[in-house]
Amino acid sequence: MEQIKNGDSVSVNYTGRLEDGTIFDTSLQEGREPLKTTLGQGQLIPGFENGLIGMSIGEKKTIEIEPKDAYGEVNPQLTQEVPLDKVPENVKVGDMLQGQNQYGPVQVTVREVNESTVLLDMNHPLAGKKLIFDLEVVSVN
Repeated sequence: MEQIKNGDSVSVNYTGRLEDGTIFDTSLQEGREPLKTTLGQGQLIPGFENGLIGMSIGEKKTIEIEPKDAYGEVNPQLTQEVPLDKVPENVKVGDMLQGQNQYGPVQVTVREVNESTVLLDMNHPLAGKKLIFDLEVVSVN
């Protein structure tokens, strides 16, 4: 049976979860389809791609991806305190907002709300987290 290698186009079902069991994404949800991608093009986090290498059609496995091979460690330089009047009214910790940097739109997470300021975090929401994926290869071309 053919094993997956760099350059192959693959279709894979997956469920991604955190160490505490929280599911953050899955292709098995109703209305979703398997993920289709070509390996080696940098479209996926490195640990996910590396986990698929060597698998075959129909094979299932669970992989664990350390932060450095996923969304990286949390970078404290990607937090910024802004005046409270610069964010939507009634904003609360955990809210996701859209901000702007020199490269264009960026998603930010509200980390703290104080009397006159808000601490915004521009790190990816999964930065600093170990990710666990259950994979099932559907097809390889």
